[in-house]
Amino acid sequence: MNKFKLNIPGNIEDLRAGDKVLLSGVIVTARDRAHNWLIEKKQDVSINAVYHCGPVIDGDKVVSAGPTTSARMNETECEVIEKYGISVVIGKGGMSDEVHKCMIKNKCVYLSALGGGGAILADSIVAIKDVKQKEFGVPEALWFFEVKDFPVIIAMDIHGGNIFTDVEKKSKENMSKILK
Repeated sequence: MNKFKLNIPGNIEDLRAGDKVLLSGVIVTARDRAHNWLIEKKQDVSINAVYHCGPVIDGDKVVSAGPTTSARMNETECEVIEKYGISVVIGKGGMSDEVHKCMIKNKCVYLSALGGGGAILADSIVAIKDVKQKEFGVPEALWFFEVKDFPVIIAMDIHGGNIFTDVEKKSKENMSKILK
């Protein structure tokens, strides 16, 4: 597996499922409520990277910023990608085949962040640049984080690569061998 830096926006075409990446740039947290708000009408926000995350914030410090399950956003993600020109989606657990097709069409990759590693990931957040819709509550607001060397793995690329379906296929093959 290659390990390299990706600055947002970056050269998405060079990324392959399984690559380890240290991400730098501005990422915006967006969970269920934020996705719905973004879709209702085109908001005046600049977003290149969406992070499925409900952070823990103490004053002006990010204490924890682990990923939440991305499949919850399957129904809304494609519309957000297309409306805002998103090139990076970060989360946990992957997304549907339909969303992956949308990502391929729109040159957007899905990055997998360390589930259960919120405190470790928070160390890569160098600044809170902004927050929108704070009235949604801390976990559902849109937090604009500047990150440096944020560790992720390319999980779904624009070439059709998908580590989740690869693991599923290998697991089924191994299970078949075991049951023989």
